[in-house]
Amino acid sequence: MNDATKEFGPLSELMADSTIEEIWINSPHRIFIARAGISQLTNMVLKEQDIRDLVERLLMWGGRRLDLSHPFVDARLPDGSRLHVAIPDVTATHWAVNIRKHLIRGKSLTNLAELGVMTPGIADYLARAVHEGLNILVSGSTQAGKTTLLNALVSATPLHSRVITIEEVFELKPQLPDCVALQTRQANLQGEGEIPLRKLIKEALRMRPSHLVVGEIREAEALDLLIALNSGLPGMATIHANSARDAIAKLQTLPLLAGENISYQFVAPIVAATIDLIVHTTILRDNGERRIVEISHVTGRIENDRAEIEALYTYRKGRYEAGLGDPMRIFAPAKSVVSA
Repeated sequence: MNDATKEFGPLSELMADSTIEEIWINSPHRIFIARAGISQLTNMVLKEQDIRDLVERLLMWGGRRLDLSHPFVDARLPDGSRLHVAIPDVTATHWAVNIRKHLIRGKSLTNLAELGVMTPGIADYLARAVHEGLNILVSGSTQAGKTTLLNALVSATPLHSRVITIEEVFELKPQLPDCVALQTRQANLQGEGEIPLRKLIKEALRMRPSHLVVGEIREAEALDLLIALNSGLPGMATIHANSARDAIAKLQTLPLLAGENISYQFVAPIVAATIDLIVHTTILRDNGERRIVEISHVTGRIENDRAEIEALYTYRKGRYEAGLGDPMRIFAPAKSVVSA
């Protein structure tokens, strides 16, 4: 145990273990951890009051509240971990607690390549895409490393860039001299003062950004982001999806939540004209490693009311295979293909 983990009380040893990626509590007698993407039941047993005391202590730093009117909470902890708690009567009986550790946060694309997330050639390719101002969507499942990859991509922006990041909970920490981080805010006890992602995206456009980054798009804020990026402002975001093709389909669907006057036919051309690359990452089932498994290009064409995409690189059987076209054609002027 060290000073950085003392505030975690009975979970301190688990938090200090660098091989543990996530800790979750289903009940005082059912406490799990994840190592290399694989969950394990621990032999730890706590009391209900131990869990409540732990959550209350951790929320002191997060500036978030948890009560019957707000039975969920999502907060960033002092060490950069992310806390999520749900309480009855949303849960059946016990408090459900998740602490997600970011063990490789702050890594560059080169660092991630050294860790096996991608090859050095892929890292160089993505770094050039960022440097040339392409709009990038990072997709993947929960815990697939989307935020870590996004942080590395943002850190690859030119040093003269002014980056505005927008998140529900502060997680991104790009290594840049000119970066402003914005976070959503919950409503107060009177139901006032809420600041959603949609509001932050609109405000960010008044802050002279050269790059706009949204930690994760889940709902109608997808429309605001697309409109912002369609004006020529480079940007990036993450989205939950099972594949690059599913990611672009979901990006066309989420803006419909903004209102009945928004149609699929209206959104599809905007998506096709706005997004350049989709980088899909996943946890490999055989060994639990996180890896980029697909990089696809949004061609700008529409087919059956869907934005068309084509694979540039696909990870199969331990190696990257290039698509049918030249992956460098998205850059101007075209140069030789980067070896993956």
